[in-house]
Amino acid sequence: MKTKFVFTAFIFSLICSYSCSIKKFIPENETLYIGSNLELESDERIDDIKAIRSELEGLIRPEPNGKVLGMYFGLWAHYKGSKEKPGFINKFLKKRFGEEPVYFSKVNPQNTEELMFNRLENNGFFYSETSSEVNRGEKFTSVSYKVKLSEPYLLRSLSVDRDSLEVDKEIIKLIEDSPLESGTRFSLSKMQAEKERIDEALKSLGYYNFNPNYLIFEADTNVTDQREFDLFLRFRSNVPQSGIIPYKVRNIRVFPNYSVMEDEEILDTVRIDGKDFIQGVEVFRPDLLEQYILLEKDERFSPQKSRLTSNRLSSIGTYRFVNLRYEEAEDSVTYGNLDANIFLSPLTKRSIRAELQGVSKSNNFAGPALNLVYRNRNLYQGGEVFSLTGKFAYETQIAGGELSGLNSIELGLKADLVYPRVVFFIPIKERFSYSVPKTKMSLGTEYQSRGGLYRLNTFSANYGYFWNANRFVFHEINPISLNVVNLSRTSPEFEEILDNNPFLRRSFEQQFIAGINYTFNYDKLSGRFRRHGLFVGTTLDIAGNGLSLANRVTGGAEGTFLGLNYAQYARGDVDLRYYFRINENHTIATRMFGGVGLPYGNSESLPFVKQFFAGGPNSIRAFRIRSVGPGTYRPESSGVAAFFDQAGDIRFEGNIEYRFPLVSILKGAVFMDAGNVWLMNENEALPGGKFTSDWWNELAVGAGVGLRFDIEFFVLRFDFATPMRIPYLPEDQRWGNSLDVRSRTWRRERLIFNFAIGYPF
Repeated sequence: MKTKFVFTAFIFSLICSYSCSIKKFIPENETLYIGSNLELESDERIDDIKAIRSELEGLIRPEPNGKVLGMYFGLWAHYKGSKEKPGFINKFLKKRFGEEPVYFSKVNPQNTEELMFNRLENNGFFYSETSSEVNRGEKFTSVSYKVKLSEPYLLRSLSVDRDSLEVDKEIIKLIEDSPLESGTRFSLSKMQAEKERIDEALKSLGYYNFNPNYLIFEADTNVTDQREFDLFLRFRSNVPQSGIIPYKVRNIRVFPNYSVMEDEEILDTVRIDGKDFIQGVEVFRPDLLEQYILLEKDERFSPQKSRLTSNRLSSIGTYRFVNLRYEEAEDSVTYGNLDANIFLSPLTKRSIRAELQGVSKSNNFAGPALNLVYRNRNLYQGGEVFSLTGKFAYETQIAGGELSGLNSIELGLKADLVYPRVVFFIPIKERFSYSVPKTKMSLGTEYQSRGGLYRLNTFSANYGYFWNANRFVFHEINPISLNVVNLSRTSPEFEEILDNNPFLRRSFEQQFIAGINYTFNYDKLSGRFRRHGLFVGTTLDIAGNGLSLANRVTGGAEGTFLGLNYAQYARGDVDLRYYFRINENHTIATRMFGGVGLPYGNSESLPFVKQFFAGGPNSIRAFRIRSVGPGTYRPESSGVAAFFDQAGDIRFEGNIEYRFPLVSILKGAVFMDAGNVWLMNENEALPGGKFTSDWWNELAVGAGVGLRFDIEFFVLRFDFATPMRIPYLPEDQRWGNSLDVRSRTWRRERLIFNFAIGYPF
């Protein structure tokens, strides 16, 4: 109790100290402007009164100096740093946190009243009253604004002032669906929005040169004794003829190898479906390129088709620049004509690149990697991208503890061939409007040596499709996904681990994985001005069913294919993320992840590479890599055996993180993580690991702080965390943490350091 009193007294004295120190810096002929309040009065019920208040409050200028916990810290930092000899600390505080003082001499209440009055008239509150009162003190001044709202004017009818031309008839049709309905309050902003809606609709009907400024609204307020008005929409005078006639596309010319240096004399023209493809040496096959162009000869101009055509051509991956230009040709009386010219500037066809990377994998291993990549961006003159990648990587777990020595060496070779179209055994001419689905074929091999425990050889082959349905939605489906895993060498230590856990041995023995997988992502996280960001990702992976059916049809041995055991399982997960941006620099980021894997048929456990785990830099950061679960299981030691034992068929995890700036590129974070993994089936080697209805009481919980060096395209992350709830302890002892930072033993056992590249979610 005494401690709380002393702390409260300290805070109170600190506030008083700041207040007094601010007052002494304010010049004698000035007072500090500390803000304003707004009082709204109305005899009528206003449905959107909160929006009106917000709009009026937005007109109050200037903004007063900001407060932190009731103190003018930024202003204090400015004053202290502006002294004759401020010193290094005060200079830094002024530069980083200082705010220029806002004195009342900069405030003009009368001008603000006029702005409010004009804004109210723009919203239909004619003859409203505004007033202000200055509350002046010895050193501080505020302003009280008072607004008396009049009865607003409401719309009685909306009509178009003429109907002789085709464009007039189109506008009349559009007005039928206008949001300016009877009873709508007079609003200049709504009228402007309606003109822009009409402009967008008319352009989609081919009115290439139409402009919303051609239209004008006229209001008649003398129609009744009530506060009502009639609204008339008409054209301004002297609108050009080209602005009120629709346009057709007369010619479509495509330049697949456009360059200002290209010799026009060697150009050749090929016509396909009304489109002219003009190039010298054939760079891109016209019959394939034509499929990306949505424009059609003699169709009306369409801004949507123009935009989507540019998107589709850009998505091929072969072109550096895509430029669609329209040229106006001779007009008729009722129609205009456009020539569409599509200029395509190719990227360099072949490239070799060496990439030195810092890798932070989903399995929480980190380390350097060297990739050598050869790429051909137009292999068969159809935009096909062929990549050949050779890889060397060294990865290690650097979080500390007994697992800190666990490392791996990887060597790999992978070939990818991406067709910017659908490749199927029967011809398919797609017309996806936003982007073109791509076909990807992959073939690769990888050698992995894991810390002297075992050597693993993997061969993989995939065939599938991926595409963007729109800016936010991504799909990928691989109907053929093959993996052959060969455990070529094991150490006596690893054999002992497998002997102690038969389920783990079976997960390594299942050497053939053949199935289908599907990925869906809805990503609306990006955007610095988006207040609410959302990401939904889900993956479905099913393996073994096709092989099982083939064995039944052919009478082959159940559970094997070409002499290899194959895995049967269904695995799915959902990743849900929500960002709340308090402002441009402060964000609360949350994530909820859930995943389930169900082994069936000839499989009693998931293949090891398909199992879930918890703990580590991208998971529950207060626990070391793979050190959580399954369930309440606690290994006898935290050595390498535990690394393989602590995985499961089910994973549930939740995270919340508050991100904020510190200095320049240095960002800070405060976070809390919770979750665990469980087994689908009972495993005698892992007691307490099976999923039960009491799962919520088996969650691990941790909290911590983080530092991030964020250079936009590259992030180095350092997180310090400590457990708050440990699931393997007796139930009445799971919560609690002594937080004894001064103790070396506590720091070694309870303070977990994580290093990673990129944000955790």
